[in-house]
Amino acid sequence: MLTDAPSAAPLRLRRAVPALRTALADHRLFAVVLALAAALRVVTMLGYRPAQLYWYDSFTYLDTAVHLRPSASFHPIGYPLLLRALWPLHSVEVIAAVQHMMGLAVGVMVYALLRRRSLPGWGATLATVPALFDASFLRLEHAVLSDMLFIFLIVAGLTALMWSPRLSVRAATGAGLLFAAAALTRTVALPLLLLVLFVLAVQRTGWRPLVAMALAGTVPLAAYAAWYGAHHGRFALSGADGVALWARTMTFADCAVVEPPPELAALCPNGTVVDAASEYVWAPGASLNRLPGDRFSHNEAARAFALRAIAAQPLDYLREVAKDTSIAFSWAPVAHPKRVTPAFGFGHGDWPLPEQPLIGKVKREYDPDIRGLYSVRPYADFLVAYQYPAYLRGPLLAAILLVGAAGALLRRRAVPLPWSVAAILLVGPVAVLDFDHRYVLPVIPVACLAAALTLRSLPVRNPFGSSKAAEPRRLRSK
Repeated sequence: MLTDAPSAAPLRLRRAVPALRTALADHRLFAVVLALAAALRVVTMLGYRPAQLYWYDSFTYLDTAVHLRPSASFHPIGYPLLLRALWPLHSVEVIAAVQHMMGLAVGVMVYALLRRRSLPGWGATLATVPALFDASFLRLEHAVLSDMLFIFLIVAGLTALMWSPRLSVRAATGAGLLFAAAALTRTVALPLLLLVLFVLAVQRTGWRPLVAMALAGTVPLAAYAAWYGAHHGRFALSGADGVALWARTMTFADCAVVEPPPELAALCPNGTVVDAASEYVWAPGASLNRLPGDRFSHNEAARAFALRAIAAQPLDYLREVAKDTSIAFSWAPVAHPKRVTPAFGFGHGDWPLPEQPLIGKVKREYDPDIRGLYSVRPYADFLVAYQYPAYLRGPLLAAILLVGAAGALLRRRAVPLPWSVAAILLVGPVAVLDFDHRYVLPVIPVACLAAALTLRSLPVRNPFGSSKAAEPRRLRSK
C-alpha cells in the first residue's frame, strides 16, 4: 500500500541527530583531553622502541605466559594470561599498545563514573588529568610489567560497584571477578576484596550483592590456589609472601627482642646493610640468601620469622612503614632504592638487554624481535622535555588524599569506598615489602575519584540564601 507519510526510520534518525549533537557537546572538553592523551601515547610508542623490558620481572612474565604454570616467586598468573592472549602476535610492542589503551580506558571510566554521579564536565575531566597526562603513567604503560593491568582492573571494579545508586547482584558479581583478577595480577589486592566487602556491609548494601561479590571474588582465587598447590605442594597464590615480609622486617628486627626459636635464628639480621627493605630479597650477603637452596624455598620460615618480629616490635614496624610511605609525598622524587630512576626516566640512548639465559629463551618462544630499548628523535626529545612539568608532585597527591579523607569523615556515601581503596593501595605494598614509586601510581586515579566526589557533595548556596548540598541529577525517562 502506497502512502505519502514519511517512514519511521528516517523520522527516528532526524530525532536522534540533535540528541547526539547535544551529547557530544556535553562531552566536548573530555573528548579534546582524551585525544591529546592518546596523541601522547602515540608519541611514546614512536619515541621508545620496542618496549621497556626489565630483568627479572618482564622476562619471567613472558616465560610464564608461554608455559602457563604458576610461578613459585612473586608473580601470580593474571598478567601472564594477558600476555598469553597476545602471544599469537609475537610482539612486545603490541603489549605496550594494549597497555596504552588501558591507560586511556582508565581515564574514560573515571570520567564516565563522575558524570554518572552528576559532576559537571569540567570537573570530571579535571579528575582524569593526572592519570592521563602524568609522564610516569606513559612510562609504566610502555613497560612489560603487570601494573597497568592491575590499575585497569581496580578502576573497572570500582566502576562496576559505583555505577548505580543501588548495587545489583550482577554488578556485584562483575566487581568480585574484577577484584579477583586484580589479586591474581598483584597479590596486594587480596585485602582490597575484604575491605570492599566491609565497606559495602557498613553501607547496608544488602546481603544478596555481598554474597554474590564474595563468591565471585573467592572462587577464582581458590581455584588458582589449588592449581598452585598441585604444582608446589602448598595452597597459596604466591611463593614469595614470606620472603617479602621478612625483607620488610630486616630494617628494624632485633633478635635480642624477637627471640626466635633455633630453626629461625639463621634469618636474623647479620650486619648486611642495604638502602631499602626490598633490596634484602636480592642482597647476596643477606641472611636469607646465605641459606642453602633457592631463597623462595625458605618462604614459610621467612614468614614465621617476620610475624614474630612484627609481634615483638609492633611500633618499630609501624614506624618503618610510615617512614617509607611518606616518600610518596616528597616534592622531588626520591630514589628508593638508590639504583632506580623514580621519575623523569625518559632519556636518549640505546639500552641493551643484560646477558641472561632466560632472555634468549623468551626471544625464541615469544618475540624474536625483542631487543634493548632505544630512543627515536624527535619524539624522544619531546618526551624528555615533557616529563618534568608532567609529574604529580607529592604534596599535590597528599592534598588529593586529604580531600577524599574529608569526604569519608563527613560520611559522603560515595566517598569511603574509593578513598579506602586508595589508602590501602598506598600503604599495603609498603607494609608487606617496601615503597616503590610505581606502586603509588594505582593510587592516583582512585584518589582523584574520591576527591572529586567529595567536592561534588560540598554545600552550595542557592539564590534564596539557604545552603544545601547539590543534589544529583535524576535520570529522566520518557
